Amino acid sequence: MADTQQAASGPQEGAELGTKGKPKTTLTISSKNYSSWSLRGWLLTKFAGLEFTEHMVAPDDADARAEILLLSSSILVPCLEHEGIKIWDTLAIGEYLNEIKPRAGLLPADRAARAHCRAICGEMHSGFSALRSALPMNLKGHFPKFKIWSRAAADIERITTIWNGCFKTYGGPFLFGERGMADAMYAPVATRLLTYDVPLDKPCAAYCERIMAMPEMIAWVADAKAEPEDIDELEVEF
Repeated sequence: MADTQQAASGPQEGAELGTKGKPKTTLTISSKNYSSWSLRGWLLTKFAGLEFTEHMVAPDDADARAEILLLSSSILVPCLEHEGIKIWDTLAIGEYLNEIKPRAGLLPADRAARAHCRAICGEMHSGFSALRSALPMNLKGHFPKFKIWSRAAADIERITTIWNGCFKTYGGPFLFGERGMADAMYAPVATRLLTYDVPLDKPCAAYCERIMAMPEMIAWVADAKAEPEDIDELEVEF
């Protein structure tokens, strides 16, 4: 009933319309070099096969900068706007895309695997704060022999345990066989592990390589490296 009422009310006043009279689909993101949440939302939307226009928020925007530096609890990016509906939380974006594009396979078809996928995506969404602060995403950077502090090391150990459990249960090559929501959620971790030269076992190292070899990641990294802006607080020196 709610969907019917929403459709009947039409797009919001002033919304940009697509070719079929529906509001244009946009994804608001910030820095491709630094914003891990932007990458997650972007990959989810790409994996779903939903065409969209990127709306970039400059890293020097005060709110975007606060979020990238983990100084803000609000989730401003990514934000998906589709057919007059606005979704601004990454997990919510993934669930929404799974509803409108079920054949994309963002979530596994098997109920038990789907529950497992949701659990590890939720863990990524709400946890691993030590890893986030100690090893910020920085696709332009490379810091060999980076000192990994104990709390961040514990987060990394938990993540590799999750990955290896998935490989053992579902057989790879991605976390649940075919790539999906979980891979989008953990892709920024793969970039961090490579940026900071973190030693990994063979299955996890190979998984990071598969993530970085995806065409979507190749395109994202190229854009990230072309960004002119740098955030000094994230340019660590050791």
